[in-house]
Amino acid sequence: MAEVLVDYSLGVKEGELVVVAGPVGASAFALALQERILAAGGHSAVRLQPDELAESLLRSGSADQLEWINPVRRGLLEQADCYVSLVAPSNTRALTGIDPEASAARRRAHRSINELLEAREHRGQLRSVVSAVPTHALAQEASMSLRDYSELVVQAGFLDADDPVAAWRDFGARAASLVERLTGTSNVRIQADRTDLSVGVAGRTWVAADGTQNFPDGEVYTAPVEETIEGAIFFPHATIIEGRRVEGVELTFAAGTVVRGRAERGQSDLDALLETDDGARRAGELAFGLNERVQRFTGESLFDEKIAGTIHLALGSAYPECGGSNRSALHWDLVCDLRMGGIVHVDGTEVQRDGRFVDGWFDPSGKT
Repeated sequence: MAEVLVDYSLGVKEGELVVVAGPVGASAFALALQERILAAGGHSAVRLQPDELAESLLRSGSADQLEWINPVRRGLLEQADCYVSLVAPSNTRALTGIDPEASAARRRAHRSINELLEAREHRGQLRSVVSAVPTHALAQEASMSLRDYSELVVQAGFLDADDPVAAWRDFGARAASLVERLTGTSNVRIQADRTDLSVGVAGRTWVAADGTQNFPDGEVYTAPVEETIEGAIFFPHATIIEGRRVEGVELTFAAGTVVRGRAERGQSDLDALLETDDGARRAGELAFGLNERVQRFTGESLFDEKIAGTIHLALGSAYPECGGSNRSALHWDLVCDLRMGGIVHVDGTEVQRDGRFVDGWFDPSGKT
């Protein structure tokens, strides 16, 4: 896995600075990453922190302290050639008892860091990847053993292939064919249980995610035309965001803005997320999940949004490379499962039914 991330996802070159950040639960993997970075001739700056540090700051920090950004961290990210963000919590619910406003204040403060990363990536100055590392907490959230969860990571990342890099390049080529079909289209309509949503995409750029941005990966995404989203969409499965479990989310859009948000569980948390800032009620991303090696929901969006037969909408900040203009401290991926009765139309033509593309539009298995 370290070999794929360093050599393929990031393409680390001699003399480049690679910043690795995450919780201490990722220490064993961080060591493997450093070994591979050194083998590639790069320099590694590893920053691993106990999960409890975030909880301490959010519980005890003043308003000024919550808004403070560590200049050492900013300096590293201003100079890094590559950045690896590791998802490896020891407790997925560690921040459940935190005041939502404290979390929102910290999220708004980190917007400047996110914008720095996005700007440097957009200019070609930085390559980054977000990667999941198996932990007991992630496995427990997914109702799996650590061994089974680790196997999920292996399968979803094509790490059991004879040549994982070749497998990802093959997937990328097939995903690019879907991007080609979607390029130049104007509207995507999604219909499913409690869902009938129209999303404008005219003039926006579609991108194939081929293991160079997330790991595991497997989607094509774009930025909706902000004011065009109309209708309702239902996300039945649970998602964990900042230690809070939100489940059964139903959003109603009018002129691109969420005018009503309901949750079967976590209503107060949903309300707080929608009030993060002015951009939090708009969608910054629309994407098709394409990874057939991910079949079950885990509660971790890095996996769930890649499930073949799903579509996801992200509230908040848009990716600049897609042409989106929405800016927010929030980027929250919500996944709609279309495998049991969902239909997707693109410019009035049915392209997907029950999670499967029709009329040879696209086959994520590579059979067509």
